Amino acid sequence: MRNGTVTSFILLGLTDDPQLQVLIFIFLFLTYMLSVTGNLTIITLTFVDSHLKTPTHFFLKNFSFLETSFTSACIPRYLYNIATGNKVITYNACMIQVFFTDLCGVTEFFLLAATSYDRYVAICKPLHYMTIMSSRTCRILIICCWMAGFCVIIPPLSLGLNLEFCDSNVLDHFACDAYPIMKISCSDTWIIEQAVIICAVLTLNMTLTCVVLSYGSIIRTIFRFSSVQQRKKAFSTCSSHTIVVSITYGTCFFIYMNPTAKEEVTINKVVSLLISSVSPTLNPFIYTLRNNQVKKVFRNSMKRLALLSNK
Repeated sequence: MRNGTVTSFILLGLTDDPQLQVLIFIFLFLTYMLSVTGNLTIITLTFVDSHLKTPTHFFLKNFSFLETSFTSACIPRYLYNIATGNKVITYNACMIQVFFTDLCGVTEFFLLAATSYDRYVAICKPLHYMTIMSSRTCRILIICCWMAGFCVIIPPLSLGLNLEFCDSNVLDHFACDAYPIMKISCSDTWIIEQAVIICAVLTLNMTLTCVVLSYGSIIRTIFRFSSVQQRKKAFSTCSSHTIVVSITYGTCFFIYMNPTAKEEVTINKVVSLLISSVSPTLNPFIYTLRNNQVKKVFRNSMKRLALLSNK
């Protein structure tokens, strides 16, 4: 392979063991179908039922769309690789995959920060909630989340498009990712690595600061409630969001802040797989199982469908 002539990459995946590949395929197929079904159900319910046309459910709908997009950017391709045995991905397809996975991944942090602000207004300023969180404000926040994600990934991605590859096009990963691509490049990747670190630190600091400040105010407000029942209801309102925040930030810190995880390629790949398959599968269940309104609307929808099918 001559310098800079790479037109495709070879994705090694997680393992070459045929039996283990079958198990991984079944696991990923089931989690992917559950993820897409669960998230699309939430999106559909928030569209069709008037009781779920609130700012909170508007953010939930957008979060479900984001999770569906994120997992669809990498999992179907890996399923195809396992099923056909074809591990080759073109350079353009690889760059597109990096773009969409990074865009959805970064945007998720900004969306979690926006959702934490929604929870802050709901609990700390309940009388002004509908005025502050108007439909226009919610739309602006969603657009800002996507624009912020786009602006964060463009600098390192633009630099990455100039990378050259000399003697290898084999990526030790199940999907196209920044670090495996930089690892096989014969270009000087120092500037790109610094750009990735700066963008990651800025994103984490900005969004986590917003989340921490919001929940700091929420906790102070909750402890001022005189009624125990009010406190339980307030904590229950935030519980789903805090669980998702913990999972998202926890896995991210594990990969990027843990030196051992960076060195251990296998651990990195497994954690990345869990982020792109298990987390999007759990999130719909976390939100629906802890949201009485969504559960009620879902049960009513199932009853209506059962009645229609009986007719």
